[in-house]
Amino acid sequence: MRKGVKITLGVVALLVIAYFCLPYYARQALIYWYPDIDDFGLFARHTVRASDSCWQWPAAKDYNTYRMSERESKYVDSLQTVAFLVIQHDSVVYEEYRDGWNDSLTSNIYSSTKSVVSLLVGAAWDEGKIESLDDPVGKYIPAFNEGEKRKVTIRNLLTMSGGLSWDEAYSSLFSVTTHGYYGNDLYELVTGLTVVDEPGRQFSYRSGDTQILAFVVEAATGMSISDYAEEKLWRPMQACRDAYWLIDKEGGDEKAFCCFHTTAREVARFARLMLREGNWNGRQLVSQAYMREAMSPASYLLDEWGKEPLDYYGFQIWIMHYKGEVNPYFRGMLGQYIIAIPERDAIVVRMGHRCESVYVRETNRDVYRYMDIATNILNARK
Repeated sequence: MRKGVKITLGVVALLVIAYFCLPYYARQALIYWYPDIDDFGLFARHTVRASDSCWQWPAAKDYNTYRMSERESKYVDSLQTVAFLVIQHDSVVYEEYRDGWNDSLTSNIYSSTKSVVSLLVGAAWDEGKIESLDDPVGKYIPAFNEGEKRKVTIRNLLTMSGGLSWDEAYSSLFSVTTHGYYGNDLYELVTGLTVVDEPGRQFSYRSGDTQILAFVVEAATGMSISDYAEEKLWRPMQACRDAYWLIDKEGGDEKAFCCFHTTAREVARFARLMLREGNWNGRQLVSQAYMREAMSPASYLLDEWGKEPLDYYGFQIWIMHYKGEVNPYFRGMLGQYIIAIPERDAIVVRMGHRCESVYVRETNRDVYRYMDIATNILNARK
C-alpha cells in the first residue's frame, strides 16, 4: 500500500510540475477546454455601448404563428440551438429561444465577428484613414516591414489570402488558434507570424488575417476596435443593448477573430445593414461601393482546394448559394449564423452550442437545414 501511495503521489507531483511548465494559454485551455458560446465570464472584456435612441424590431402581424414540424423541431434541438429568428421587411416573423436562453442573454458569435471587422475596415477606408485597400500592411504595422511580409496587403487579409502561418486547429492544445483564444499576448502572436504561401493567390481561412486587420484599423484610426465599432456601427445602428468584445487580458487587445458578444435581435442589425448595402435608416454607415465588393466573391483568387475561382467568400463575409439565391452571411464556430436574403428582404439568425461536422463543399450542412426551415416559415406567410 505504501509503495502504491508513493507512486500515486509521484505521478500527481509530475503532473502538477508538467502543468505549471506549460505556457499560459495551454494551462487555460486545460482548465476550460473546448470553447462555448457562454464564455462571457472567462475573459476580460470591453463594452460596446448601446445607442441613446434605441430602434427595436416590431413584431409582424403573423408573429410566431408558424409551428415547426416535429422533424424541424427535433433537428433544431439536436444541435442545441438557443435562438432562432426570422425577420422580413423589418418585422420579426418568427422568434424562439431554447435551452434556457432568452432575448436578453448574449452569445459569443465567434467567427461572425470577422465580418464585423470587415465593416470597420470599410468605415476606415471611407473616412480616408485607410488610404487604399491595396496598402501594404507594413504601412500600419511595423512588424510587416520585413522579409516576405512586405508583400501582404489589406486586401489579402480581407479575402483570407494573406498566406500567413496560422494553424486553424480548434481542438489542438498547442495550436496558434488555441493560443489566440486562451492567451494574453495577441499582438505579439500575430505580428510574429511568417509568410508560408504566396499572398493574394488562394483563399485559405486563417483567423490571424482578421486579427491583423483589427490592428490595422486601430493603427489607422487611433482607436481601439471596440470603440471604433461603437462609434461607427453599434450606436449608429441604434442598438438597444450593450455588446461586449472579449479581450486577451485586462486593458489588453480585443479578440477580433472571434469574440463579439450580443443577442440574437441585436446581431440581426448586421444582416439588415447588408440588405441595405451599408445604409441605416437613411445614414450611410459603410459605403455602398465597399459593401458591394465585400458581399461579392473574390473570384480573382483560387478556392481553398486550388481548383476553381473562389465563389463563396468576399471581404470576411461568406456568400451562400441556396436554391438560386445568393445570400451574404456571417458564420461563426458552433453554428452562429447571421444571414441576409436580399431576394426576400429577409434575415435569419441562428445561435447555438453545436453545428454539423459534415460539410457541403465549403459550408456546414446545417446552414442549409436552417435555411430550409426559414424558407418554410416565409412561405407560410399569407
